[in-house]
Amino acid sequence: WVREGWDRRGARSRLDRRRSFKEMVKRRRAPGATPSFIDEDLRFRQLTRRRQPAIHAVVFFMLDVSGSRSDRDRKLAKTFFFWVVQGLRREYRSLETVFVAHTTEAWEFTEAEFFQVSGTGGTVASTGFAKVREVIDARYNPGRCNIYLFYASDGDNSVSDSADARESLSSIAGDACYTGYVEVSSGLSRQLATETGRLFAELSAAGCAAGSYALNDFDDVWGAVRHFFTAESNAPEGP
Repeated sequence: WVREGWDRRGARSRLDRRRSFKEMVKRRRAPGATPSFIDEDLRFRQLTRRRQPAIHAVVFFMLDVSGSRSDRDRKLAKTFFFWVVQGLRREYRSLETVFVAHTTEAWEFTEAEFFQVSGTGGTVASTGFAKVREVIDARYNPGRCNIYLFYASDGDNSVSDSADARESLSSIAGDACYTGYVEVSSGLSRQLATETGRLFAELSAAGCAAGSYALNDFDDVWGAVRHFFTAESNAPEGP
């Protein structure tokens, strides 16, 4: 509850004596006014329920570490993730980070482990999204904590995983303030025309707070960060 204005009626505990005295002085300036306090002079502080902005947030960093990922790709993603954290720390008093990596399976790592891990084999993005969903359900209440997800991948995903990936990602987007996707493609821009790129495009077209950016070189990192924070600040607020 926050104080907002005055009214002529209210609980005695909210009587604003100073404001009431000012009202009496104003009234007494009129010819023939009664010199003492009357009920019309009294002013009571009014309280209004206002939703307070969250002071706590968690950002999930999810990385595809399948066999097609190179050291350069991981360094690009790490640089981007680093600057995202710096931006969010300006907005929140308390910010937690969660690191999830996946191939055809998904795992949660510490920050130090996250950028060293590498994998082999194919890519099943839904396993990563499912792990993020699992952590949210176990540790974070979306009603008390603002949630962000940023995912870095080369865009490839198993075609047979499309439905599961779409369902898992949509579930996260329903609770998140923003979901962002950076497509790291080792200098070869495919303009997000990939399985994962289309998935995030569908999410954005459906009205979710989501966006994508092709990250091809280290010179693109600041543009990607600026793109996501501009999009997030312009996104419609949830209910």
